[in-house]
Amino acid sequence: MNHSAHRTVLISGASIAGPALAYWLDRYGFDVTVVEKASAIRGGGYAVDIRGTAREVVDRMGMTAQLRKAHVDTRKISFVDVDGELIASIRPESITGGTEGFDLEVRRGDLADALYAPIRDKIEFVFDDSIATLDDRGDRVDVTFDSGTHRTFDLVIGADGLHSNTRRLVFGPEEAFHRYLGKVFAGFSMNNDFGLEHEGVLWNEPGRAAVMYAHEPGDRLHGFLSFAQEEPPFDAFRAPEAQRDLVASRFPEQSWHIPLLVAAMREADDLFFDVVSQIHMPTWSRGRVALVGDAAHATSFLSGQGSSVSLIGAYVLAGELAGHADHTKAFTAYEQRIRDFVEKNQALATPGGSVVTPGTREELDARNDALRDPASEMGAEGRAANSGLILPNYHHAE
Repeated sequence: MNHSAHRTVLISGASIAGPALAYWLDRYGFDVTVVEKASAIRGGGYAVDIRGTAREVVDRMGMTAQLRKAHVDTRKISFVDVDGELIASIRPESITGGTEGFDLEVRRGDLADALYAPIRDKIEFVFDDSIATLDDRGDRVDVTFDSGTHRTFDLVIGADGLHSNTRRLVFGPEEAFHRYLGKVFAGFSMNNDFGLEHEGVLWNEPGRAAVMYAHEPGDRLHGFLSFAQEEPPFDAFRAPEAQRDLVASRFPEQSWHIPLLVAAMREADDLFFDVVSQIHMPTWSRGRVALVGDAAHATSFLSGQGSSVSLIGAYVLAGELAGHADHTKAFTAYEQRIRDFVEKNQALATPGGSVVTPGTREELDARNDALRDPASEMGAEGRAANSGLILPNYHHAE
């Protein structure tokens, strides 16, 4: 039975989880509004993976063919030592546990566009605005926006990412839920003067990684510099130049392409600097407000599963809301269905410093030995995690 009739839902955030949730809620007959602080859906961006159970979600949305056309098709990942000598080149699925020819890898902006296109003219999008206050009155939620507008909704869903404004307003400061994983990273674009296409190259020393990642020939490539640090670099967050100085200080080597990566990082006008972290919460809802995607349970980019988990969470939350007249029962069922799956995917980012950034010399040597071993099962844990949920079938009237 469909319990969506006349229920109004405000979704905060229009990246991945927000539009995915809006798609399903609209399909089930909810009256949906999406508010987004940016001026438009954000294009471009780094590639994200859709694998395992998440592939089934996009199949059910009818988006697989469109996303297949946008597939960037990374064909190999090469690992080099401190001097740039090749250790091994492997298919990315050997690390991720994905399935060649089945998984999708698309630019984040292409996924966002695919999610937005079928609903852009069907539901209300409010750009250049954000939630200022939320007042859960028990039978409704009164919302004031930064623009000064006042509106009332039956439910509010925070799909506004790692640094969720909705979570802060309802559950309190981020610090209570933020789990720093002991790593800092800087991402940026740079000229592809290396002839790379459909591939990535990783350089490692213990606790540090330098990465070049290329899609189509002629495209600019993505550079990443990541390093371990015991405490988050709070001072650097307040001073952009301090960010560049900190990253440069951790990569003094004159070997391989490290000097070029550091120079490109210093000159980049699209530098993205942040800590590697996750969100862990004892519950994802309170009253008439719930969280979905990174706002509820950010997995971190080291898991490689953030977008996939967000797509699955949005599908399940919408299905449970449509199937329950009582939102508290829907929120409970949503959490019970996917919490174990979420935690298994969060765990991919933490053991042994990860394949991308081994923390010690011993972990790095063990990773390199595994790379050289054709029988290695490096992707086994990822495969178990990304396919570790049987997707429910929600047969609500649509």
